[in-house]
Amino acid sequence: MKSYLSLLVTTLAAGSLALTVGCDSKQENMREDAAETKADAMEDSADVTRDSAEKKADAMEDTADKMSGPAEDAMEKKADMIRESAEVKADATEDAADQVRDNADQ
Repeated sequence: MKSYLSLLVTTLAAGSLALTVGCDSKQENMREDAAETKADAMEDSADVTRDSAEKKADAMEDTADKMSGPAEDAMEKKADMIRESAEVKADATEDAADQVRDNADQ
């Protein structure tokens, strides 16, 4: 009987320890939530970067449509460069957001 009681106590203690280790603390949850909020804001910023560049490039292409020859080509090339530059910047911002999330998980 004593060995069964000892086994029961040991099993309950091990189970409690496993539950305690598996649960996030309140502080850890708050840290993860803050990181998620920050990462979401960074992704929103990346979207704004893309949208803003797209509008600017579209306006430049509309202007280019009223031109001809080398001037038109130059304006369209500049619009393409704006899009590409914005895409690189937005991708870097999204990569940084991913890093914020990854760091919060560690």
